[in-house]
Amino acid sequence: MRITSLETFNDEYVGFVRVTTETGDTGWGQMSTYNADITTLVFHRQVAPWALGEDAVDIDGLMDRVVEKEHKFPGSYLRRAISGLDTALWDWRGRLEEKPVCALIGGAPGPLRAYASSMRRDITPKDEARRLEDLRDTHGFDAFKFRIASECGRDRDEWPGRTEEIVPAVRQALGDEAALLVDANSGYSPARAIEVGTFLQQHGIRHFEEPCPYWDLEQTKEVTEALDLDVTGGEQDCDLQVWKRLTEMRAVDVAQPDICYVGGLARALCVAQMAAAAGMPCTPHSANLSMVTLFTMHFLRAIPNAGPYLELSIEGADYYPWQQGLFVGDPFAVRDGRVTVPDVPGWGVTINPAWLERAQYRKSELDQRP
Repeated sequence: MRITSLETFNDEYVGFVRVTTETGDTGWGQMSTYNADITTLVFHRQVAPWALGEDAVDIDGLMDRVVEKEHKFPGSYLRRAISGLDTALWDWRGRLEEKPVCALIGGAPGPLRAYASSMRRDITPKDEARRLEDLRDTHGFDAFKFRIASECGRDRDEWPGRTEEIVPAVRQALGDEAALLVDANSGYSPARAIEVGTFLQQHGIRHFEEPCPYWDLEQTKEVTEALDLDVTGGEQDCDLQVWKRLTEMRAVDVAQPDICYVGGLARALCVAQMAAAAGMPCTPHSANLSMVTLFTMHFLRAIPNAGPYLELSIEGADYYPWQQGLFVGDPFAVRDGRVTVPDVPGWGVTINPAWLERAQYRKSELDQRP
């Protein structure tokens, strides 16, 4: 079945895609968040021309075709754009076959343990510990991630002593039974990361994310080999050849692809397979409550090397106001620390018609003239 039109609905932060085939069937997906207005331009100029008229069933082949045809543009924006095409086609197929996407890739709907993921560094250790404790008591979370270091900080903390204060504060507030994870966002040199990592191990931290500049795999590997806790990373990596190298050299203990950064579900499944071949679990990055977290929920319900939890952002309207009103209902409702993939065709979500009405709109369609 040929793709006949591709429509986008976007603001500065979020860009949704609707695909339509010659049968009139449709599916919804999403490009990566942030600078979505720019990604939308890339989508219509560099993705849609290669997709219109092509077979909607051959998702893997179509993603390869776009990347190959746009080989002079190997960077992030093209992958962020093709994720919208990929995810819309998976939704289209799920609706057509009356199956949730997870079932199309070998999984089944059901619950997922989630970890409460904080995005904030502008918060005192005491206040962060208190709000994580409140989330435990209110929603039943038993796993939590918070921020240390300063983003790309070259061994600087957000303010002096913050890391050394927040780690024991959170551990004391949540107790020994809580699974604690931290994210350094490329903040450290290897020597400092190993020093901090030793401190983290003393406080029972399980997951040390992106300790060194993510683009320097050798630095991260040095930290991975020096520490006993899991060193994790990969969210920024959109090139499958980088992923091949990262997994083969075991630069990290846990692979963390972002489905929208890497170019969609089909390409994320390739990453999961590489990680599995290297004996590594896969715990994707999904740091906001747009469709990327929904895609990740289906992904984790299907892959055999899924990590123990889903990343679930805890930031609301005060931090991410653009997340508000994206969907009808709440696809990320938490009960006893878990979210649920419903037994509904496709992604199982409805985008808010009021949001679509306000969005910028653009359409690319197949020229069917003789």
